[in-house]
Amino acid sequence: MAYIIAISGGIGSGKTLISNILRYMGYSVYDCDSNAKKIMDNSQTIKDYIKNNILSDAIINNQIERSVLANVVFKSKALLDKLNFIVHAEVKKDILSWISKYHEEDILFIETAILYQSGIDQLVDAVWEISAPKEIRIERVINRNKITREEVVARISSQNLESTYKKHPNTYRI
Repeated sequence: MAYIIAISGGIGSGKTLISNILRYMGYSVYDCDSNAKKIMDNSQTIKDYIKNNILSDAIINNQIERSVLANVVFKSKALLDKLNFIVHAEVKKDILSWISKYHEEDILFIETAILYQSGIDQLVDAVWEISAPKEIRIERVINRNKITREEVVARISSQNLESTYKKHPNTYRI
């Protein structure tokens, strides 16, 4: 059975850089953000849930309008919790399937910005917590996502809830 390490940290902290280096070195890395997007795009259940329970305007022609959805959920903890509830469950199922596929490898990595909120911390043996100064994170995300400073700060604030969770016993800060 593989030893599983979470690569965690807030938006813009450098998780993807670390993940890309690991992939270059030949390791398998599960990217929660990109897989969650694929799962959401392909799940009629999730789309219906968004339309009926979060914001009907976020679904147009059966497609998720991510900017509309993000604009609403990152301003409301209650709506973000609703979205996370359904998406996290599907992502965890997908991770378990991925782990079973690669279980013979020595080490597997899971990249996630919301380790504890998603419950993924319960699936891993150790955590690499990636950090960077807040202003650097803000600038990185503004440049990468082409969104406003206010939008980045709202996303960082929604992820800062992680500090209220008990840390994984094998956490290493990088």
